[in-house]
Parts: sequence; C-alpha cells; structure tokens
Amino acid sequence: MSIRFTARARRGMVALAVVVGLTVGAVGCGGGGDDSKKPNTSTSAARSDGSNPIPQEGQSEEPMAELRGPDGLLIQITSAQRDTGGFVTVNGALKNEGAKSVPIPAQISGDETEIIRHGISLGGGTLVDSEGKKRYYVLRDTEGRPLTTTGLGTVDPGQTIPVFMQFPSPPTDVTDVTLQLPTFSSGTIKISG
Repeated sequence: MSIRFTARARRGMVALAVVVGLTVGAVGCGGGGDDSKKPNTSTSAARSDGSNPIPQEGQSEEPMAELRGPDGLLIQITSAQRDTGGFVTVNGALKNEGAKSVPIPAQISGDETEIIRHGISLGGGTLVDSEGKKRYYVLRDTEGRPLTTTGLGTVDPGQTIPVFMQFPSPPTDVTDVTLQLPTFSSGTIKISG
C-alpha cells in the first residue's frame, strides 16, 4: 500500500513540476513589457510567417510574365525574389479571364504522389536555368507539402487568386530563368535580390 501511495505521490509531484516549469517559461517568454517605449520602425521587407509570402512594399504589380492556361486561365508573375535562406519566392496572380467557372486542372500539381496527396496546388512548377542546364522543383516541407499555394479548386469568371511558389535558389549569377507549369505556357522571369 505504501509503495502505491509513494508512486502516485511521485507522479503528482512530477506533473506539478512540469506545469510550473511550463508556466514560468511562458511568462518569461511573454515579453510583458511596455510596448509604447519601443521605437516605431518600418521596413520594406515582406512581413509574413513564412507560409504565405506577400509582395514587398513598393514593388511593382506589373507582370513580368504571363502564363496562359486552359479555358481562359492566366497566371501573371509579378516578382521573383531571391531570399537569404537559399530559395527563390515567385509571386503572382491566377486569373480567370473566361466567361464560365473553370476547375483548376489536376495536372498543375505535377505527378509526384507526395505532392498530389496534399490537394491541388502549383506543386508541378519548375524553374529552368537553360545556361546551367538545371531544373529546380518546388520546395517541400518536412511532411511533403509543397511550398506553394494549395487548396485550389474552381475559379469563377473575373476572379483573381494571389499565388506563390518557392524554389531552391539558382547560383547568384543566374538571373533569367524559365518558369514552367503543367498545362500552362512557359514564361521567362528575372530573379531579383
């Protein structure tokens, strides 16, 4: 009987210690200071949690390339930015210029099982460096999800959807690459940064 009581008491003390430790850690990391004393700074870098990059402030929305797809679908590429983390983020807009609703073709996701199981995306996109004779595929996270716009379905007439794709960065001296997406025309884009 005393062994059971001792074991139960030990488990209770361990659980209490874990809860206290987590609480102290959360309070210590919470900041809790007076934010009014912090300087108000503004940067021109994109503000994002990394999962959905946004266009940089002051960046032109004039498309650098247009990729035409089936049934009036159009992808306009507005930027291709080289980031310090060793990747390139391509931003743009998917538009339906047709008169009827159009489902996004499943082929645009590519043919890799790991990407397809995460739904319709721009996972079939590639960047081609013709001079270096290399092809760069859309990056994936540790669970196999493509680092691109996902969950695409049907696009209504006149509807515009912001899209992005992330690729490994070609060497810094490579600036002109060809963006390819299954079922869409190809387009040459210039990487900045």
